[in-house]
This record gives sequence, structure tokens and C-alpha cells, in this order.
Amino acid sequence: MKCYYCGASLDYTDVCPDCDADVHIWKKVNRISNHFYNEGLSRAQVRDLSGAIASLQMSLRYNKQNIEARNLLGLVYYEMGETVNALSEWVISKSMMPADNPASDFLVNVQKSKSELEKTNQTIKKFNQSLTYCRDGNYDLAVIQLKKVIDLNPRMVKGHQLLALLYMREERYDLAMRSLRHAEKIDVNNTNTMRYKMECKEHLKANGKLKHSREEEDTVTYQSGNDIIIRPAKFTDNSAVKTVVSLLIGAAIGIAVVCFLVIPEVRQQANSDASAQLVEANQTISTREQTISGLEDEIESLNEQLSSSETATDSAQSQVENYSSLLSAYVSYAEEDYTTASELLAEVDSELLDDNGKSLYDTMVADMQEETMAAALEEGLDLYMDKDYEGAIEKFLTIAETDPSYEDGKVDYYLAFAYNYLEDYENALKWFQITLENTSDSRMKSTSTSMSEDLIARGYSVAE
Repeated sequence: MKCYYCGASLDYTDVCPDCDADVHIWKKVNRISNHFYNEGLSRAQVRDLSGAIASLQMSLRYNKQNIEARNLLGLVYYEMGETVNALSEWVISKSMMPADNPASDFLVNVQKSKSELEKTNQTIKKFNQSLTYCRDGNYDLAVIQLKKVIDLNPRMVKGHQLLALLYMREERYDLAMRSLRHAEKIDVNNTNTMRYKMECKEHLKANGKLKHSREEEDTVTYQSGNDIIIRPAKFTDNSAVKTVVSLLIGAAIGIAVVCFLVIPEVRQQANSDASAQLVEANQTISTREQTISGLEDEIESLNEQLSSSETATDSAQSQVENYSSLLSAYVSYAEEDYTTASELLAEVDSELLDDNGKSLYDTMVADMQEETMAAALEEGLDLYMDKDYEGAIEKFLTIAETDPSYEDGKVDYYLAFAYNYLEDYENALKWFQITLENTSDSRMKSTSTSMSEDLIARGYSVAE
């Protein structure tokens, strides 16, 4: 500890050894500041980020030159998705202590990645645009913008909370609870999150789980900066649902008409013709032995016609069942019941679908694959944070087998560390090197390079 008058190092006494200044109060202030810093550190370690911010701000109120408290406050802001506040704290910290300050490394890691800075800039712009839409009463556009904000920065607690408020305004409390659970995983004791959850639980308890259809237009128009963006709506729009369902119902009705009206008539006519010709052949067989071979060929042809009619009936029935499974899967997909939708899609043979059916099938498969991978990543990270590395590896591998470069190599990075913690160093080295191939993040590249070099130096090689 330094004397606030002359800057000399203080000893255990309450008097400066150089200038004889009374430093009793100064030491007490520092002790209080350090107490709040330790309290903030403890809160941050259990993800009580809002509580950590309050404690660290109190620490800085007593001693604004507490570099450790200021750096930790920046890290907490960064973890909550408030990158601008984090950068502000680190810049102030660096100005107070230019040399040997971890804030310098934090600033370099954030600023050297142009993509990271651009993503931060876009996040701020879109969040501010969402607030503007809310003030103007354009709540649908605000929801769209907030979803983009969360895609760009999933750790932004304020984004999850504002999206939950908009869902609560529409009485879609189940969706609001989903957003609030995401916010709670980031900051477990945030008072706003807990208050919103309490209100949602009261409504859900009183009314049950509310299900709402998404009513969107064929196109969605919103403003991004000075540009007006017009994009087509997703398949969950009511207009699109009606169009697709009408097409599928029409196709099903057409197939049913063929199966139950046309094909039976053809079969009956074929049977009648065959019977008549067989009777005629029996009547003339004694006098027209020369025509026997010709009649046998004709009988064979008629039997083939009967077989073809039965095959057509079976094929038409298969198509009806195929479209029925597709319709059921789409209903579950529209209600965001992706588990049931996946099970029903597994029963659909895409080869039996027309162009419209294949387009709908491919879209649902792609969306559910993305939802499945995002859910697997979230579960894997939760298991990793709980130190269940074997469970985390199982989740991460399901993603890596589908898309090794998912989330810019984030899955490969955590998979490598999970193996490393389990002391499976060959697989750890393998996934550190895969991370280097699939990521553009400078921090993950640097860490993966260091870990790979260390494992190779210790004599380990990539697992086969």
C-alpha cells in the first residue's frame, strides 16, 4: 500500500515512514474497498453478476484506484453482454496503471478482432433500434430486432429481459419464461429477472400454458440504420401456413379420389373384361385350338394389368400416409414441439413428396437441426461448468459430428478442454488442432496453439 501524500510504501504503523502523515483513515478506506472487492469476486464466482456489480461499484466508491476491482467489474460487464461498459472500465484502469495491467490484454483481445468489434457495434445499434420501436409502439419489429441482438450476443441479459417483457405484453408467458431462464443462467440473482419470472408464474398458474400462433405478414419490414430491410416471412406465418396446408390438403384429396374412385373402377372393369374373355375362350377352345397360345398371352397381359392396379393402389395409399405424417409433423413444428416433429418426420419418405412437400420437409429438417444443435451446445456448456466433462463430451461430439465449425469452432475448443481435464491428452491434442482449423477467434487460436505445443512437448500425439 502506498501513501496518498508522498507515494512511499507504508508499514504496519498508522504513520507514513517518509512524510509522517497520518494514514490511519487511508488504510481503513482501503480495507473497506478490498472487502467489497472480495465480496464482488465471491458473487461473480457463483454467477450473481448483478450483485457483483453492486459490490465492485461500492469498492470503487471507496477507492477509485483499486485496479483489481475495476478490472473485475469490466469482466462482469463483458460476461453480461455490456461490452461498452466493460471497455470503459478497462480503459480507465489502463490510464491509472499503464504497466503490468491485465486490462491491456483484455483490450487487445477485444479490439484486435475486427469481426468482434463489428458484432459489438451491430448489437448496440440493433438494441437501440429495438428500444426505439418499443417507444413508437412497433412491438412486432422490436421482437424481431431483439432476436437478432440475442443471436449476435447471447449473453446480453438486458436483451433477454426486454424480449421477455414484450412476450409478457402479448400474454405469451411460456415464451417469456424461456427468455428469462436464459437470462437467469447468465445472472442468477438479477432482481428484474426474478420479478418478471414471478409474474409469469402467476399467470401460468392461473391460466395454464398459453399457446399462440404467430401472426406475421408475408414480408417483414424493419429499419437497420439508414436502410429499410424487407425480408420474406418464415414458414410460421399464418398466410404461409394456410397456403402450404391448402396445397397439401388438395394433393391428399386428389390422391384419395384416385385411390377410392378411379382405381377401383379400373380394377372392376379389368376383372369384368378378363372374365368375359375367359368365358369366351372356354366356349371356343374346342373348335379353335389354334388360338389357345394367343389367348394365354392375353390372359397374362390382363393379370399384369391387375397386378399393376394393385401396385398403384398400394403406392397411392403410401403417399396418403406419407403426406399425413408430413402434415402432423408440420403442426408440431409450428407449435415449436420439435421433439414430436422430429419423430414424425422420421416416418416421412421424402422421395414420395412433390416439390412443395420437399421444400417444406427440407426447411423443417434444417430448422430443427439448428434448434437441436443449439440445445445440445447449451446442455454441454452447463455440464462443462458443472465439471461433468464426460457428459459434456457426449453433447459436444453430437454437434461436432454434424458441423465441426459450429459457433466458430467453440464446440471443438470446449471439447478439447473437457478431454484435457479428463487427462485424455491424445484426444485433447486432436481437438485443439481441429479448433485451429475451424475458428477465426484469436483468443481460441492463441490458447489452442499454446496447449497443442505444450502437449506435443510432453510427448503426446494425436489420437487415431
